[in-house]
Amino acid sequence: MKPSTKNDAEGKMHQAKGKIKETVGKAVGNRDLEAEGKVENLDGKIQEKLGQVEKVLGK
Repeated sequence: MKPSTKNDAEGKMHQAKGKIKETVGKAVGNRDLEAEGKVENLDGKIQEKLGQVEKVLGK
């Protein structure tokens, strides 16, 4: 698997996990879990964009 494809896939996975953590954190009133989910979601978006940039550059 190309690194760009791997980053894209892992980024989407982290986004999904982050959204789940954020939603669960909101539902149970756990601000730490909610914040952790937001951070993981953002990390996933960054990783996905990195994969997209690598595809454009041909790495």
